[in-house]
Amino acid sequence: MKDQAQVVIIGGGIFGASIAYHLTEAGCNDVALLEKGELTSGTTFHSVGLVSQFRTSPALMKVVNYSIRLFNRLKEEVGDTLGWRTVGSLRLASSPDRLKALQREVSRARAIGIEAEIVSDRRALEIAPFLSPEDLYAAVYVPDDGHVDPSSVTYELARQAKKRGAEICTGVRVTDIRLDRRGAVEAVVTDHGTIRTECVVNAAGQWAPRVGKMVGVHLPIVPMMNQYLTTKPIEGHELPPETPVIRDPDNLFYSREDVGAFLIGGFETNPKPWSTQGVAWDFSQQLLSGEWELFEGIMAGAMRRIPLLAQAEAIELVNGPDAFTPDGFYLLGPVPEVRGFFVAAGGSDNGIAGSGGVGKLMAEWILEGEPSLDTHEMNVRRFGTHLDHHDYLVEHCREVIRYYYHLRYPYDENEWGRPLRTSPFYHQLQEHGAVFGEKNGWERVNYLDPGKPWRRAGADQRSWGWGKPDFFDRVAQEARAARQSAAIIDMTSFGKIDVSGPGAAAFLQHLAVGNIDKPVGHIIYTQFLNSSGGIESDVTVTRLAPDRFRVISGTAFVSNDLGWMRLHRPADGGVTLEDVSEQWGCLALCGPEARTILQKVTADDLSNAAFPYMTARSITVAGVTVWAQRISYTGELGWELYIPWEQGPQVWEALMGAGKDSGLRPMGYRALDSLRIEKGYLYWSADITPADNPLAAGLPVDFEKGDFIGRETLLAYRRKGTPTRLCALVLDAKHGLYGGESVYHRDRLIDRIRSAAFGHTIGKDIGLVYLPPELAVPDTDLSVEIFGRRVPARVARMPLVDPSGARLRS
Repeated sequence: MKDQAQVVIIGGGIFGASIAYHLTEAGCNDVALLEKGELTSGTTFHSVGLVSQFRTSPALMKVVNYSIRLFNRLKEEVGDTLGWRTVGSLRLASSPDRLKALQREVSRARAIGIEAEIVSDRRALEIAPFLSPEDLYAAVYVPDDGHVDPSSVTYELARQAKKRGAEICTGVRVTDIRLDRRGAVEAVVTDHGTIRTECVVNAAGQWAPRVGKMVGVHLPIVPMMNQYLTTKPIEGHELPPETPVIRDPDNLFYSREDVGAFLIGGFETNPKPWSTQGVAWDFSQQLLSGEWELFEGIMAGAMRRIPLLAQAEAIELVNGPDAFTPDGFYLLGPVPEVRGFFVAAGGSDNGIAGSGGVGKLMAEWILEGEPSLDTHEMNVRRFGTHLDHHDYLVEHCREVIRYYYHLRYPYDENEWGRPLRTSPFYHQLQEHGAVFGEKNGWERVNYLDPGKPWRRAGADQRSWGWGKPDFFDRVAQEARAARQSAAIIDMTSFGKIDVSGPGAAAFLQHLAVGNIDKPVGHIIYTQFLNSSGGIESDVTVTRLAPDRFRVISGTAFVSNDLGWMRLHRPADGGVTLEDVSEQWGCLALCGPEARTILQKVTADDLSNAAFPYMTARSITVAGVTVWAQRISYTGELGWELYIPWEQGPQVWEALMGAGKDSGLRPMGYRALDSLRIEKGYLYWSADITPADNPLAAGLPVDFEKGDFIGRETLLAYRRKGTPTRLCALVLDAKHGLYGGESVYHRDRLIDRIRSAAFGHTIGKDIGLVYLPPELAVPDTDLSVEIFGRRVPARVARMPLVDPSGARLRS
């Protein structure tokens, strides 16, 4: 074993081998891969190997699509020994609502270039004649899908990496990772010696959390039982090798051909975790005992759809644990807290399918500093410290499996593990009939149902399906109050990050596209970019003092934004970062009557001259010192009031009392989403992402302030123009527009809707989409594919409400 390497990979599963392959392919040959057992002896060896690019996530679709292309290329080189079979896949609709869900997903898939089509029930039976026609409505057919032998692929990737210079060391266990005085990686310690290195990739699968602890990092991964049944071939009904992969989510099962027989697996609605406190190091090339009772529901569903299984003889119920994250997406990228420490783990149920793409992305991250794909939903920095709570983490991972096949509607909420984080106004909101959703561990109000008991939302949409939401009229009333009188919303869950120190101003100037060097008390809405000009963060920055700023981030993105700042913080110690999210409650008061109401409970001057838009200062509200920021995500006159945690209820009661005669009513996030999209206010992770630049999104950029990350790329865009522009479409979707739908100009597929909401002020559905310049013209006629039908849409000028912004600034 060598004593130094440019990159050390921990873990000899398919992720580790793929990373070694792609690093060496890119010319980085000084690589050591360390595996405590044999290659594939963790999770890879017992994986089923299904490969499907039909996913709900555009990024994951692209990752799997690359994997398929890689498998095809490798098969051309080594032949059938790779074990890769392009047999196609059928995803069945066994209920009308599932068919609509699949129609939505096909629309999304087509918009990013994935070949998928809805086929009739008759055609599905022609492709797979062993299926029962009972309750079969249609299916999605993806011809390029298939299944692979995970062990064969892993060994081939490792073989080629070794041929190009990588060292593959099996039977070597990592015992420690040494950091230097700056907290950066300097060496990997093993039971066979020490390797000096400045770059470590933790690809240890279900052992990844234990490896993370070596550098003081918590990785939210839970091993979950994952079972499948192998059978003997049925005499006279042996399956040919080209049998397609079958998925029947309504019946909770999948199947594929296995040496002429059926292999049956699936996803339980009451899944079981395993070894949640950490997997033993010596658990290698091992399985758990099969749990037949747990598997009964899956098998029952499979036999309903494939009656032939009643004749099959079981060989083995395989129970092998897989490493799941609390949202089911990978855990990838550099860990902000430890320089030189990367993670590629948490394959969940997408590990084999995405292994090629994961290896490519990780090699790009390590060698080029950034991946070529928008990875925000896979990035390791997306998870916050609230997931250190063991029971909450386990329940969220269980819920990922519960809904992996079980139909989940767009308005459904997580149910397990709640409540974890509540705001200072939680009990007051309960008294107003709040219906709480959950985001990033926070209980947040979706809407209020006055006069009814409060509750936590869950699988609510199951009661109305894809029709008009039960909450539609109540949300309309809340939105109307914000536009016509006044509304108040609890925004405590938004992230609050204090940036301080002698280098704070220069640091933020380097990150932001806006000019941060403003006087104390000024607010700047801005973005942080990557070197390609993509938007990594969408924030407001307020200058609290010459050397102190507060960055406000979205509820689900505070860890992402804090992580981005940590990755770029100078090493000289001149900048301090502190997450103060749980030190301050926040109430947003908005609407035409907002000033009148707030003025009743403060002696401070709130006039436009004394307290102009996009400024902030301390005021006293009902005897409480409050940090007030004149800004509003609704587009109406308003303030965000940051209140010491324990004094929050006092301020709430004062404001509600003052607003009693002005029509003030509490509001939830469903109404806020409607209000913000009418104003063209954007949502990071949907409307703007690391793959989108601010010029295309219509966001301001201050080129004159000096250098910032991504400036050169934006200058090039400014010279030649951006290929697309973000626009609003208005249409009558009849409650069918959720985001992700394909947009067409005549018969030409253009792109997909990014985010959508019903605009209660204008009485129309609104979707945001990137269009080529020739179509980004108001009144251009387009169409949107909704549940398999084309609905007329029109390009509209943004914002759709109060275009001049007079109400916001008055």
